[in-house]
Amino acid sequence: MLSPPRRWTRDQPLSSVTSCVRRGLCCRRHSLWIVLILLVVSIAIQTFVAHQARSDKLTGLQHLRFTVNKQHPFPNLQNVWEGFHSLSSLGVKQKARSLQTERPSDLHHQNGGYGKPSDDILLRYVDKIVNLATGSQMEERKVSPGRLLLPKHGNKSGLGLPDSLVLHSTRKHLTAGTDKRLVNTPTPSSFLKAHINSIHTNATCHPKSHIVFLKTHKTASSTILNILYRYGESRNLTFALPLNKHSQLFYPFFFASHFVEGISSRSVREFHIMCNHMRFRKSEVAKLMPEDTFYFSILRHPVAMMESIFIYYKSIPAFRKTHSLDDFLDNSSKDYNSSVTNNHYAHNILAFDFGFDNNIAFDAEDLEEKASMAIAAIERDFHIILISEYFDESMILLKHALCWSLEDVVSFKLNSRSEQTRHQLLPNTAEKIERWNALDWRIYLHFNTTFWHKVNILVGQEQMRREVSQLRERQVKLANTCLKDGGAVDPSQINDAGLKPFQYGAAVIQGYNLNPHIDRQTKTKCQRLITPELQYTDRLYTQQFPELAPKHRQATRMIPPQRQRSNRTAMMGMVWAREAHHRQFIKRKFLNLKNQKASTSALSTHTEANNKTSMP
Repeated sequence: MLSPPRRWTRDQPLSSVTSCVRRGLCCRRHSLWIVLILLVVSIAIQTFVAHQARSDKLTGLQHLRFTVNKQHPFPNLQNVWEGFHSLSSLGVKQKARSLQTERPSDLHHQNGGYGKPSDDILLRYVDKIVNLATGSQMEERKVSPGRLLLPKHGNKSGLGLPDSLVLHSTRKHLTAGTDKRLVNTPTPSSFLKAHINSIHTNATCHPKSHIVFLKTHKTASSTILNILYRYGESRNLTFALPLNKHSQLFYPFFFASHFVEGISSRSVREFHIMCNHMRFRKSEVAKLMPEDTFYFSILRHPVAMMESIFIYYKSIPAFRKTHSLDDFLDNSSKDYNSSVTNNHYAHNILAFDFGFDNNIAFDAEDLEEKASMAIAAIERDFHIILISEYFDESMILLKHALCWSLEDVVSFKLNSRSEQTRHQLLPNTAEKIERWNALDWRIYLHFNTTFWHKVNILVGQEQMRREVSQLRERQVKLANTCLKDGGAVDPSQINDAGLKPFQYGAAVIQGYNLNPHIDRQTKTKCQRLITPELQYTDRLYTQQFPELAPKHRQATRMIPPQRQRSNRTAMMGMVWAREAHHRQFIKRKFLNLKNQKASTSALSTHTEANNKTSMP
């Protein structure tokens, strides 16, 4: 008996059988074509890989490999990044040997820092791979050899110092542990790293709003505080402001969480920005700020900073009897007493602000150990440390780290002295300051070097040049729009008393006049740019705590221009009285807490005794 299929074929007309056979042959032919195409593609890929391997040997890229996993048919940015790791590790070994014989400051000036031919070739590969990963058509960048960005700083500080003293980051001054850590850290080519990061950042970066800025003294920190104030106010963010409408977080005491308004009353659920003066203590700050908070601060060359501090804090006991800074440095062992109130301004003030012991001599046996510990702690607690001598570059770096826009970091200089109160220093004076502030000096040297590493990683030198130029152009336009006189003026020439900066010590702090011919919206924006620190803090406090503001005295007292110079002594007395009030307040606060704990302990003891007595 024939099977059904055979019987069906025999019963069908001849034309139907022929059509069926043709269909079967066509299906087989299509399959053969598909197999043939796949074979050709496979051979082409193998040929390309072989050609690529030969090209790698010629260009020195034999260690460049990109892995593709099953989940991603094309390499993603992480694959690209990992592909450079082994290649960069080889380059670091050679770079480490050169670092041992060259100064970090020289490395910024040498030619070909990021524009070497090998970087150009690598960059082309990066763009091609990223095109596959992102599906975008990226334009190939042509990189020409050039010098790495380092602003000219000759006499920039106005102190008449040699160039080597303005940025004198010789490697021999760094500690042994720090030096080893810097040399042995494997980092990819900085330009390529910045290029890859910029691609990744554009797609994934979100503006940060949880921020802690450690405001250091005489480091252009008032200008940064104004930037943070403007950013937070425009976005209705909440500031961790000093208790009872004070201007500082009870500096120079170590910061404590109850120094912030709204903590005791629990009227604030979330703080976004903390940026007023404090003596840093991470454990207390972390009680208030979220885990994703971004921490940063700024340093200034200790020589320039010491000159500014001597003028600004001339009335502190350490400086009061000296005629000049050289006089103080020559007799510091006699005139300086660390136990006297406010004398901490005169010795390693940067270390003090970061929460470290500032009373350490340059010839102390444990100087290097303490410097290494301080540097390690700062690196652990802070994401970025900016450098005052490169303020514009610092703002661009901060912009990238916070994922902000260029408009967010524009500024005018605030709390700056007039040229008449700046004094030129001799090279031997600078050497004295470096010895006297030996701890600050080592901290500055280390973070001046890491600053440029951060620039290379987050921004890239070419991008930095472009954005610094854009920032400066934007600030010039703002000055022409906002300012009546086009720049800063002496405080006696400021028309609006509400825009007059607080005058302190022997310094003459300049301010600004608004252009009267601007519309209301522009005036509001411009006014925020030039509002001094104390007035801005007072306004933000009133906005955040409208029910508490009337209860506290105004933080700043405006003095008529004609009486500013004559009433300098009276103002200083008012300031010291206010700081004495701060100290008394904190002592009472601690005493109350201590009494509360004692009362609680006594009550619990009494309760336990009663319970034991009542037991059968």
